[in-house]
Amino acid sequence: MTGVTRGIEEGATETREDGTRVLHYLLRFPQPVENVWKAVATPEGLRAWLAEAEVFEPRLGGEVTLRGLGSGRITAWDVERIAEYMVEGRGRIRFHLEPTRPSGTTVRFTHESPRDEDPGWRRRFEELVIHLAGAPDSSAR
Repeated sequence: MTGVTRGIEEGATETREDGTRVLHYLLRFPQPVENVWKAVATPEGLRAWLAEAEVFEPRLGGEVTLRGLGSGRITAWDVERIAEYMVEGRGRIRFHLEPTRPSGTTVRFTHESPRDEDPGWRRRFEELVIHLAGAPDSSAR
């Protein structure tokens, strides 16, 4: 992974035999897991950096509709650890959160897509960095 913009390196891409494009990002944030989880797995958090969550049922099998991205289901859900969304026509979007010391978070992000397009994740993650920098610390409550 090369090229850094505001701490976000380019993601690594692979193409599977079936043509599925898989994009990987390894993101490190100084904020605690609680803050990052709220940003990637709540309607309020998603609205701040990704898309308006018109429908969001926070549970395995729950419905999700992200304005401009599409509708689908939550296909993996482990609070403060894994949020995975299968969005029709856009593929699988997965956030795997891991706490790092002393109080940061590592996110292993994967986007499996049937399309060969640039979904703009690097730019979106720059917005996530800005959002997290201004969000109150949830771990202190």
